[in-house]
Amino acid sequence: MDKKRILYLILFLILCILIGYAIYTVFFKKKPAPSTGEIGITTDETTTGFPTAGTGQAGTVVAPTGGLSTTGEIPSTGGSGVTQPSSVTIGQEQTIPGIPNKAIDLPIISPTPDTQGGIARFYNDVDGKFYRVDKNGNTKSLSDEVFYNVKNVVWSKTSDASIIEYPDGSNIFYNFDTKEKATLPRHWEEFNFAPTGNKIIAKSIGLSPENRWLITSDPNGQNIKMIEDLGANARRVQVNWSPNNQIVATSQTADSISDDRERILFVGQNEENFPSMIVEGRGYKGTWSPSGDKLLYSVYTARNDFKPELWIVNGSGDAIGTGRKMLGLNTWVDKCTFGTERYVYCAVPTTLATGAGFIPATAEDTPDRIYKVDLETGIKTEIDLSVDYTIRTLFVSEDQETLYFTTNNSSGILQLAI
Repeated sequence: MDKKRILYLILFLILCILIGYAIYTVFFKKKPAPSTGEIGITTDETTTGFPTAGTGQAGTVVAPTGGLSTTGEIPSTGGSGVTQPSSVTIGQEQTIPGIPNKAIDLPIISPTPDTQGGIARFYNDVDGKFYRVDKNGNTKSLSDEVFYNVKNVVWSKTSDASIIEYPDGSNIFYNFDTKEKATLPRHWEEFNFAPTGNKIIAKSIGLSPENRWLITSDPNGQNIKMIEDLGANARRVQVNWSPNNQIVATSQTADSISDDRERILFVGQNEENFPSMIVEGRGYKGTWSPSGDKLLYSVYTARNDFKPELWIVNGSGDAIGTGRKMLGLNTWVDKCTFGTERYVYCAVPTTLATGAGFIPATAEDTPDRIYKVDLETGIKTEIDLSVDYTIRTLFVSEDQETLYFTTNNSSGILQLAI
């Protein structure tokens, strides 16, 4: 037997061992007794109180070997891409409590709340144009220019500026107010705007680990600043610029605490020494409250059959990691939105399989319930939804009277009186 066959046999045996361990961990490993209260979805319309939880521990931002250090370089170049449009009609129906109606009935991409008091801004996947729809259902194109085959759009929260991403990796900055347009490097990814809209953050992913950086720049790609060396840890860093401008990303690069606990590090723009935060689970993903003072996040754990669960925690300054509370809902943070600093709306799957936390696709056809959660009292109120939908994203109207959401089983944006 030659050396190549022996190598293949060794690799096959290692793969078998890893698969066997994964099956044992998910289905057979003894689960620790929960120390933070019962987790689950209540069938009552209203429930009260938080499960109890300890506080996070303070710490420092650690730069582990192979990433988040202090040296490196930024690569460059980019491009854009384009296709042919067709015309469409956009309309709106009256919202009736308990019955969702179509606010926009189109195949759309990247809808986001409007900056000028309307319902939303979005990319129309049919004609290749960008639109705004106001509270009366009237639509207006943001530009006469057509953008073909757009994959994703990252919007500024303060203006009609955006980063437009294409399937081939090309990225374009376009300001619909000023008509400024700039091509951004292809190796930049995971964009996010600063809360003021005057800066963006992204990962600059070079071919070699020593050339991978977390960077900030002007939206048009000028005035680049290298924030942290990502090294081999790019996938363990989440770009997430806080509304209070303190934190630009979170990192899961700290040493592991245990199978069901990990430490989250916070990254600022100027090497700030923020406290770290311990989360009771794996698969951390978070979103900021409107002020940036709190952080809503989801994790999954062995004690809960590796299903996602929601937590709320203080996320600003020296208070980072304190006031931690489990919300008692099994869903991902991506399916939640803040209405105000106090209230969160979440779509919660009616059923979840074991291991759904790290395989979200298992719930892509599962109907959701919608809950309004009072973060001060822990009260969860179910919002009447007469039709089964698998909800993808949500956002709330400025007057807090209407919930808008997109789904896996219908096009456009649905609206529901709340």
